Amino acid sequence: MKNASQIINSIQTRPQFSQLSYYKCIKIVQSMFTPPIQKMINFTYIKNKTLFFVFNHPVGKQEFDNNIQSIKSALKYHMPQECKECDENLFDDIKAFVTHTPKKNKEEIKETKQVYKERSTGNFEINIDDEKLNALVHDIQKIIKKMNNES
Repeated sequence: MKNASQIINSIQTRPQFSQLSYYKCIKIVQSMFTPPIQKMINFTYIKNKTLFFVFNHPVGKQEFDNNIQSIKSALKYHMPQECKECDENLFDDIKAFVTHTPKKNKEEIKETKQVYKERSTGNFEINIDDEKLNALVHDIQKIIKKMNNES
């Protein structure tokens, strides 16, 4: 009987799931960076044989630029086995840029406008001596009565 890792490996070797091996290779290259740089990586992708790292902060890109030459030379001499399995020339160059779109939190996405039913009927006495304030409260009273008549 196969264990879970054998089942996953057999699935990844199928042609319809060949993209999974690309992502596995990208994750291994990403793991070569220090943990603080890894936290600043927003996402990665391969386009035109170039591996792109998208950072969410300019400091991450600056640290990436400082370490990229050592990682490129290491990859030139020893490509990880996962990258060799999917394609020998999966990517020739590695680049990075900073995205300026903010990450959306789940709380921000679920923002909805809440509407409450008016609980007042508008039947209240107004005993205000000031003319302007009295007129303002009368207008509010009319709005409340109008809202109750519409619903």
